[in-house]
Amino acid sequence: MSQKLENVKRLFLEGIRDGDASAALDRYIGERYTQHSTGVGHGKQGFLDFFLPFLERNPDRDIRIVRAIEDGPYVFCSAFQSLNGGTAKWVTMDLFYTGADDRILEHWDVISEYVAPTKSGEDMVSGPAGPSLDGQTDANKALVLEFVKQVLTEGHHDRLDQFVSAKLIQHEPRIASGRDGLAEALRDGLVGSYEMLFKLIGEGDLVMTFSRVYRDQGAFAVFDLYRIEDRLIAEQWSLSEPILPRDQWGNNGKF
Repeated sequence: MSQKLENVKRLFLEGIRDGDASAALDRYIGERYTQHSTGVGHGKQGFLDFFLPFLERNPDRDIRIVRAIEDGPYVFCSAFQSLNGGTAKWVTMDLFYTGADDRILEHWDVISEYVAPTKSGEDMVSGPAGPSLDGQTDANKALVLEFVKQVLTEGHHDRLDQFVSAKLIQHEPRIASGRDGLAEALRDGLVGSYEMLFKLIGEGDLVMTFSRVYRDQGAFAVFDLYRIEDRLIAEQWSLSEPILPRDQWGNNGKF
């Protein structure tokens, strides 16, 4: 495990799970901490202003990092949170930018309620905890980039079989299993139109995208994580969060 990935995990586990927020920030963030999480201000004080009341409201915190990848200065991780004996359960996907000393400088996230059962029958957070280092990172990133461009952005849904396995394992709770399940969700507008690909990173067989997406209900920030096998997308995890009106932002916005 790299130092930057260790720092991200420690910030989660020591700062939020264990409630030692101030000390964790001192240990793991750098000279700045630019924040894009809804309702959270910039810097150490913004973090504390949000999370100290959170810790008081939720004295019982089961928080686990379920998977993570890194690519250059970026670290992506997904976490499962069960609060106060399971009265609230959440899944988060987080992207961090780190500095030359591997300390955290910037953060983006999406949080969604944990849903069970899902339409596919797959758990929202099940699957591999990290990448299979198959040496195909660049090819896998290129495949996902073309998938997002051609299918999700330009709307060429007839090209789905060029990018997606017929046996796609689906963890997005509203979408059925398989390529046919994804095709149905695209046709019905559940996926929406991908208007901007903000970031794409990958490690081995796992590739993450962070995008702005439009659906009937408005604009959403969407994280997708894909696992590639035999040059096709074989597994998908996805979380989305509405982009709030600007007067409700606690910082410069989701992107």
